[in-house]
Amino acid sequence: MELNSAEKISETRSSQNHEFFNKWIEHIELVNALIAGILIGFGWFYNSNGNEAIAIPIFILAFVIGGYAKAKEGLEETIADKKLNVELLMVFAAIGSALIGYWEEGAILIFIFALSGALETYTMNKSQREILALMSLQPEEAMILVNGEEKKVHVSTLNIGDTILVKPGERIPTDGVILSGKTNIDQSAITGESMPVEKNKSDEVFAGTVNGNGSITISVMKKSTETMFHKILELVQSAQSEKSPSQQFIEKFEGTYVKAVLILVGLMMVVPHFALGWSWNETIYRALVLMVVASPCALVASIMPATLSAISNGAKNGLLFKGGIHLEKLNKTDVVVFDKTGTLTKGEPSVTDILSIDTIDQNEFYKAVLAIENQSTHPLAKAIVAKIHNEFPVGTAEMVSVDEKSGFGVSAVIDDITWKIGKADFVGKEKAKVFQDEVSEKLSKEGKTIVYIVRESEIVGLIALKDVVRKEAKEVIDKLRKIGIKTVMLTGDSQSTAEVIAKELNIDMFKGECLPEGKVQEIKKLKEKYGTVTMIGDGINDAPALATSDVGIAMGEGTDVALETADIILMKNELLKLSNAVTLSNKMNRIIKQNIVFSMSVIALLICSNFFQVLDLPLGVIGHEGSTILVILNGLRLLKGN
Repeated sequence: MELNSAEKISETRSSQNHEFFNKWIEHIELVNALIAGILIGFGWFYNSNGNEAIAIPIFILAFVIGGYAKAKEGLEETIADKKLNVELLMVFAAIGSALIGYWEEGAILIFIFALSGALETYTMNKSQREILALMSLQPEEAMILVNGEEKKVHVSTLNIGDTILVKPGERIPTDGVILSGKTNIDQSAITGESMPVEKNKSDEVFAGTVNGNGSITISVMKKSTETMFHKILELVQSAQSEKSPSQQFIEKFEGTYVKAVLILVGLMMVVPHFALGWSWNETIYRALVLMVVASPCALVASIMPATLSAISNGAKNGLLFKGGIHLEKLNKTDVVVFDKTGTLTKGEPSVTDILSIDTIDQNEFYKAVLAIENQSTHPLAKAIVAKIHNEFPVGTAEMVSVDEKSGFGVSAVIDDITWKIGKADFVGKEKAKVFQDEVSEKLSKEGKTIVYIVRESEIVGLIALKDVVRKEAKEVIDKLRKIGIKTVMLTGDSQSTAEVIAKELNIDMFKGECLPEGKVQEIKKLKEKYGTVTMIGDGINDAPALATSDVGIAMGEGTDVALETADIILMKNELLKLSNAVTLSNKMNRIIKQNIVFSMSVIALLICSNFFQVLDLPLGVIGHEGSTILVILNGLRLLKGN
């Protein structure tokens, strides 16, 4: 027993040491930059007191410690890509400064360049930590129930159909459906919902979410590699590796620009001496200053930190971007196309009206409807049963034998009385039409589905149902209109139903009875007429349209095909995330433009100042590398806020 305790203590210490080592490695660039800065301080002290013999070795040490990481990175990239880069340009400038006696200035250049590099590495690490934080949310073990006995197993060994036990406070190890128990679950890691959600029998639960106050048994629905959690992880990883068009352009431009700078520096080392009468020392000095200030460090750092920060921000707030390219394109959107069912609407029917004749006993009416509809698994029947249970409690539904005519309705005999529930065709079209002053016509125009209730041969009531719009849908459409984006709805539903929804939400254009290929054709027409088109949907039938649009967005609870096809996913099934995505895209593009304009302006100003001989190397270093640090910090602002 003592040996086990000792082993545990040793294991804990080893884990702590490993964690400390990892943190040290993660911040090694920053640590080296700071050490170089301290050495520069000592070197300056000895140099000021005339001790060059001591100062120069200290400066050389600062060069090596501060510049090693960037020099190694630059050399490796040059060998791999067979082209010069900014890192090597900075190393050349620092070495050149030292060769003409400007040891202190060269060391300061290395220090500030190393500091800006450490800051950029921090951005990359911050983004990587988002993945590690996600990975830590999924438990590695699960408690499986086999013949009533509990057994702890690795999540990778779970199979579909296995039953697992999750106790209060534990994280759910895989996606599944609750078999027994009732609890509250914190789903914030997956859906972004701030409040725990109540879950009962038959409700779906996700891997990585936290079980609240009740023990539950879950039937495994997906393998650990196919869960919603695992998909989120893969999407974040792929998003970080994919570069935006701006980033790709800058990286192509960088190689050409570096060559041009080196050619210009070569000319600068010779031409001013003969053309302007500068001394050789001044000519070479100005050429080295040009090498420093003309380097596109700030320009190169204008995009990637901002893009990674925006992707990380989105991941934290329920927005998954599969790459910077999609985040950048979203900013250019002219038209947003919406699917209706499951996107603008909840995708499930809700009872909106219940009408009955005055002479029918209300208790008898509701009991009969509940008894009959409770036997059906049809979505309309489920909605009717839920409505009666919630608003007209009439006790437990009786078990009755029903006769179902598929697609039309059901009938049953209760207490020797024949009841029918179904469409107008099932109960008699003429009777249905004239019921209560032809109220059905009015309800139909409102896009509602009508179910009639017949007692013996008389229609005694009707129930109207509708796929109700999401409460946030109108707000989103209003927000899009305010920023000049047109809205279009394409749906497979009838034209009359589409018209009702379009009017209710104040959508600019709509088209009903659209098959999947029809949606594709409509999107192609919109692209030709208006420009960049963003499509948002959730179903299998939306996948071709999502692929055809410039930017495809899927609702997080949509089908796997839609999730795979889309470029952006709204993890919380909430349309307001769409306006958040547009806002984040606008902010990212605005910051990138600010960075590019600022960095190019600084380069131009420093080059002119150097040519007119009013800029010294230390100021050139501070101006150039300071601008790089500023653009990185400006990009990091996207890590904060929604």
